[in-house]
Amino acid sequence: MKPRTIKGRIWMVRDENGNRIDNIDTDMIFHNRYLYITDLNEMGKYAFSNLPGWEDFPQKVRKGDILVVGRNFGSGSSRQQAVDCFIALGISLIIGESFGAIYKRNVINSGLPLIEAPGIFDSPLKSGDKIEVNLETGEIFKDGKLIIKGKPMSGVALDIYEKGGLMNLAREIA
Repeated sequence: MKPRTIKGRIWMVRDENGNRIDNIDTDMIFHNRYLYITDLNEMGKYAFSNLPGWEDFPQKVRKGDILVVGRNFGSGSSRQQAVDCFIALGISLIIGESFGAIYKRNVINSGLPLIEAPGIFDSPLKSGDKIEVNLETGEIFKDGKLIIKGKPMSGVALDIYEKGGLMNLAREIA
């Protein structure tokens, strides 16, 4: 069974002035010039390649890291590569102020855990911090202290995560 508590180093997606970046669309996450790439393992190289200041993210990130994003993350198209590139990099969790509806569903259906935590950019967290996140309660801790309480994952979303994606869950049910 997959862990319902995830620990990892965070990346707070901010601009060059330290401000939260909102409305990052799927083209900024995974640019359309790379849509010909079909190998999931190759997709990670191009994550954020169209997001100013974040083009080198794939070289810096490590397996198990946690991505913390602003409002309306993943807006735009239903581009699955915008989810798969983070899976390829080994991102263990995405925490966001809010998500584009289609993107949120794609993340969940892919088995990648996701927590909505409005106000997380108002917390004292910064890139490089190590946190612990309880998927069932939405609670986010640093050094054992509660920093913020996000929205817990639903029971269905947890089931999909634990089975490694919606298709795996569907095969098991069938």
